[in-house]
Amino acid sequence: MINIQYRKYNFKFKEDKGKKYIFDEIRKKYILLTPEEWVRQNFLHHLIYDLSFNKNKIALEKEFTVNQLKKRFDILVYDKNFEVFMIVECKAPEIKIDNKTAKQIFNYNIKFNAQYLVLTNGNYTFCLGKDKKWESKLPKYL
Repeated sequence: MINIQYRKYNFKFKEDKGKKYIFDEIRKKYILLTPEEWVRQNFLHHLIYDLSFNKNKIALEKEFTVNQLKKRFDILVYDKNFEVFMIVECKAPEIKIDNKTAKQIFNYNIKFNAQYLVLTNGNYTFCLGKDKKWESKLPKYL
């Protein structure tokens, strides 16, 4: 398990019709603030502002097909050569990281063949490296 200490990021919020929204810097729009979105935005900011990942090489919430089924990844990070570097699956804090969530990201990796697979619910974060070993920290951006 990786222990991430999220700092207080400078998020932009708005309310509309009693619902709270958070501004997403990658998608450049306000997104409904759900528990899963809160985890996604904190992890995303951690990658960009704490680990110096290039935000121009990050994709969020895009649909793709694997085994003839439509899926949607949470975060996909490309390396400097636009090869898939990391897939991140975000869950709401109350969702347990278990074999079911691991199977989900393993299935996604059939399509992408990422170097790193990350599972997080904001409280617990796990990273499987390219050598198929669990990492004690997130990889440096390449």
